[in-house]
Amino acid sequence: MTSKLAVIAVGGNSLILDDKNVTVESQYQAAKQTCVHIADMIEQGWDVAIGHGNGPQVGYILRRSEIAAKTAGMHEVPLDVCGADSQGAIGYSLQQNLQNILYQRGIKKKVVTVITQTLVDKNDPAFQKPTKPIGSFMDQAEAEKRQKEQGWSVVEDAGRGWRRVVASPLPKEIVELETVQTLLEKGIITITVGGGGIPVVDPGDGNYEGIASVIDKDFASSLLAREIKADLFVISTAVEKVAINFGKPEQKWLDKMTLAEAKAYLAEGTHFAKGSMAPKIQAIINFLEAMPNSKALITNPENIGRALKGETGTWIVP
Repeated sequence: MTSKLAVIAVGGNSLILDDKNVTVESQYQAAKQTCVHIADMIEQGWDVAIGHGNGPQVGYILRRSEIAAKTAGMHEVPLDVCGADSQGAIGYSLQQNLQNILYQRGIKKKVVTVITQTLVDKNDPAFQKPTKPIGSFMDQAEAEKRQKEQGWSVVEDAGRGWRRVVASPLPKEIVELETVQTLLEKGIITITVGGGGIPVVDPGDGNYEGIASVIDKDFASSLLAREIKADLFVISTAVEKVAINFGKPEQKWLDKMTLAEAKAYLAEGTHFAKGSMAPKIQAIINFLEAMPNSKALITNPENIGRALKGETGTWIVP
């Protein structure tokens, strides 16, 4: 493989500019903006594998499915299939945009999307305590009916109604890893582990079957980065840099952190929010512990090019 190989984890929310721009066309334009910055990175000599989130998009797919089932008698779409649908749609937007931009710049590289399954442990403790809300709000009667007939875990959500919750198990294995490695070895930009990958389990006979859960895309991208021995792991998110004491008078933006500092800040439990920055920092810790000669970077999409030149972003180093 090339000596300059990076994994870029793109947030699903970064493909939605604001609450007024959620259509497929708007998301396509947002993907285009992200791809401009990824192309800048490729132009600097990097080969890349691209992971992405899909939280909002899977929510839209589920919502459409539930409305269609109630109003038109259509079948509902299982969560694992919603994940596959989102991988195809988001992959298409990223793949076409990036391929077009590279063509316009005279860069002869191909781009491909791999519909990716991620193996999780069916005995992962997360399945005993589902926490990730998905789908539409329900009244209590419907929630209890779903719980009884379909085995859903449901919770009351701050007076707004009832919602289904699913587990978020840790990724153990990328099923299509060898395919992804082969593509990267050929210099093909590969979009993979979309939404963390489609969660699958081995029921005990060596086969795979989908399971209703969601995988953190940063953890899955970190696993990918370790498995392909990436030189750089980039988490593209909503902020230009990482801050400690975020939102407090003593807030401080960080240009650089060592692995030891990242561990210490995370252990303190007050610097990084559990639902946003904390899993990103943990994903990077997992990567750097396995790849002590590599680096990681957190920044927003529009600053990827500048960050690679050392002008901005937060670098995490061994």
